[in-house]
Amino acid sequence: MNKPVKQHLIDPEICIRCYTCEMTCPIGAIEHDDNNVVVNADICNFCMDCIPVCPTGSIDEWRVVAEPYTLEQQYEMEELPEQEDIEVAPENDVADPIAALLDEAHKGAGGKARAPASAGKPAINMYNLGKPARMKVQGNYRLTDDPDHDVRHIILDPGALPFPVLEGQSVGIIPPGTDADGNAHLPRLYSISSPRDGERPGYHNISLTVKREEHGLASNFLCDLEIGASVEVTGPFGATFLLPSVPDAHLLLICTGTGSAPMRAFTMQRQRSGATGGMTMFFGARTPESLPYFGPLKKIPDSLLKKNLVFSRMPDQDKEYVQDRMIAEQDSIAEILQDAKTHIYICGLRGMEEGVELALTSIAESMGQQWTALRDAMREDGRYHVETY
Repeated sequence: MNKPVKQHLIDPEICIRCYTCEMTCPIGAIEHDDNNVVVNADICNFCMDCIPVCPTGSIDEWRVVAEPYTLEQQYEMEELPEQEDIEVAPENDVADPIAALLDEAHKGAGGKARAPASAGKPAINMYNLGKPARMKVQGNYRLTDDPDHDVRHIILDPGALPFPVLEGQSVGIIPPGTDADGNAHLPRLYSISSPRDGERPGYHNISLTVKREEHGLASNFLCDLEIGASVEVTGPFGATFLLPSVPDAHLLLICTGTGSAPMRAFTMQRQRSGATGGMTMFFGARTPESLPYFGPLKKIPDSLLKKNLVFSRMPDQDKEYVQDRMIAEQDSIAEILQDAKTHIYICGLRGMEEGVELALTSIAESMGQQWTALRDAMREDGRYHVETY
């Protein structure tokens, strides 16, 4: 019998097919087809370079196997196999050699996201590169008045195609044309900003929040779309950044810019479902003119959503960021953190994470707690969720 080995795998249920890991891998051990992203066991040397760049934690999966899963087997996986019950000879008085092998694999790995226990079961990867969904544009509306921040609300209709989504999931948009090598463009990911029953209730259409980037292939394509145009869509993706179905859960929402997309979906679904737990939002932008959904947000009653709209480029005012407002509101946040029904969602540019972490560290210390321990316990419980880019 071959000596058991550890194998690096990718969870196909959680992977959002952003291909960041493949582009990061320094030795070309990660590849993809139309269906899955996989790791070649013959090449992977466990350098761990792919672990921190993965936005979902799907890359941080390991199994101890007698024979590594082949690429063909991985491409066909719809979910990860359970750890096989295999015999491993203990070494150096190690009581559980399988656990020892897996612990070695996890050196340097970050925390892995978990979905809320009450979240709905998401549909994953129904449409892929080889078989995308074709949707029609129903609307394209500008959300901002800042000429330097063109953010659009784009509504897509799948028509008769089944395309079930949950709040917090993403879709891939395939830009038309080919790249410099003549290959079709890979999908660009966008969070869904509409609730599960549709932008219009019962119609099951979806909406996206898209900021035009100066040289952005997909963002310019989307922002310039006219009503009636056709778009190729992959997905849906994502199985952890999901909404709890418990009506009395409290949501702490922290976002910047287009990170507001899933927060809008959460807010609308909670309104439609009659949830009672309330929500607290910290939303950062340069100015009111560059904050997406500024007008609609102002109309939501505080009894449903307590809003902290934070601006960093207001004339004759000091710069303020979401972490600054969080410190100013630390007493109310401390009370929220002590509620076992609180779920935290952080979404936006990756640069926001450090400031938010420092603010939460300070707030936790004011409660006599260590933030890293509290955060990790919440993550393990499916109540701490981060999606940055």
